[in-house]
This record gives sequence, C-alpha cells and structure tokens, in this order.
Amino acid sequence: MSIFLNTHLGKNKLTPKQILSDPVLFLAFGFGSGLAKKAPGTFGTLAALPVYWLFAQTNIWIYSLLTVIVTVAGIWICDVAAKKLDEHDFGGIVWDEIAGYLITLWLVPCTWQTMVVGFILFRFFDILKPWPISWLDRKIPGGLGIMLDDVLAGVFAGGLLWLAAKYT
Repeated sequence: MSIFLNTHLGKNKLTPKQILSDPVLFLAFGFGSGLAKKAPGTFGTLAALPVYWLFAQTNIWIYSLLTVIVTVAGIWICDVAAKKLDEHDFGGIVWDEIAGYLITLWLVPCTWQTMVVGFILFRFFDILKPWPISWLDRKIPGGLGIMLDDVLAGVFAGGLLWLAAKYT
C-alpha cells in the first residue's frame, strides 16, 4: 500500500521519486506533502505550519518580505510544475496553499489559536472558493492562476482572522 497519491502523476506520468528529486517539483508539491492520497491541499497547508512558525520568529518586515517572496516565486514554481506535469493546477501542487496560509496569518499574533483558526478559515475559503475566488480559479491561466485563488483565499481568511483577533 502506497502513501502516495498515485504511482504516475499528471499527463506526463511522473513518479513520486521524480517529483521528490526535482527541486522545483519538490517545492511545488510542498516538500512532498502534495503527494498525499487524500486531501493534498490540506496536507500542503499542514506543511506550511513549520514554515509559518519559522517566519513568525522574525519581525513583521522580514515576515512580510519572506511571504511576498514565497508568493511571487510561487507563480514561477507552480507554472513550471504544471508544465512538467502537463496539467494545469494539478491537485498535488500545493505551494499555493503554503503562500495562502502565510498570507492568512500575516497580520495576527503568532499563537496556537490563530494558527488553528487560520488553518480552518484558509481551508474553508480554499475549498469552497466563493466568488471572486472561484472566478479567478477558472479564468486566470498558468502559475498566476494557480497562485491567485489561494492568495485571495488567504486574504479573506486573514481578514476574518484579523477581525476576530482584534475584537475578542
């Protein structure tokens, strides 16, 4: 029984070994978390937890810079990964979840409560994709399209989290 999503991924039928050994695919697949059989997006968001924890140890300016770098680099990472797989927004590409989660927690204190509530809110918006997230998901191609819906899900989740943190 394999822990991996499939033995051959995407239209180009890449193996998990090929994904884990290619630096861009390794990042795109969230350090391998996107290879999970079930709920790769959720596992990709889980992979964001240690990244967030590491970034949160810095000041807001460094956190902001790192989050912007992760997000902007994600456009290229996701675009290259989609081309290597020959499949747009393949479920195992989860770098966008990592960026979205970092955006969710951008402006709130680093506590276990904000990490948990932020995780739930981000997954909610990423899975349900209310308008305009769903529109962006359908209309914007390439790496930008892969990233943009999760960036906006992160903004929505982060906005609600910020309001909750401010008024509770």
